[in-house]
Amino acid sequence: MLYKRILLKLSGEALMGNKQYGIDASRLSAYAEEIKEVVDLGVEVAIVIGGGNIFRGLAGASNGMDRVQGDHMGMLATVINGLALQSALEDKGVQTRLQSAIKINEVAEPFIRRRAMRHLEKGRVVIFGGGTGNPYFTTDSAAVLRAIEIEANVILKGTRVDGIYTSDPEKDKSATKFETITFEDVLTKGLKVMDTTAFTLSQENNLPIVVFDMNKKGNLLKIVSGENIGTVVDL
Repeated sequence: MLYKRILLKLSGEALMGNKQYGIDASRLSAYAEEIKEVVDLGVEVAIVIGGGNIFRGLAGASNGMDRVQGDHMGMLATVINGLALQSALEDKGVQTRLQSAIKINEVAEPFIRRRAMRHLEKGRVVIFGGGTGNPYFTTDSAAVLRAIEIEANVILKGTRVDGIYTSDPEKDKSATKFETITFEDVLTKGLKVMDTTAFTLSQENNLPIVVFDMNKKGNLLKIVSGENIGTVVDL
């Protein structure tokens, strides 16, 4: 395997499937199957999921809600998604642990770095919920922060497009895909990969990012096996 330990970042919207909101059980099951395949090969997997399929703090703030309150609601949404993914994985026989940055002891362990790393070493999938535990930080930032803390080899950002393009391929048919690109070029070209805080943190810690289509069956396995899938952002 090309990577020994990965941090998989999934958006909350990815769990909606073809629904307008909430969680699509079939999409969740498909993701769990993809993750199981790489776990069975000995890859250590940690996961951060967004909460946008349930609630976005920024959207709430734009409608007059207090931003801090909204962000805390968003953090709770990520825990809900984490519980759903945990259930889907365990249905397939994958051992998991859900750790939360905000204390919800009845449903999740508190985030403790050493404990998380020990779980990974034992072959358990660790799902990180609750973002960073702080308002004004996205789950992109949480993903990069946790990846650095657990010493992951790479961040795999699963999206609905198969990489980074010169422009939005869903709107611009002439957009061309980058196979590889440097952190500096992403910033220079103004390409959107992650929010600036998360992206800069990844760059400063020499942590590569692979942006790929998570909805295409087998892509996750191909990436960890060393195939050229998606776009690699590196130094």
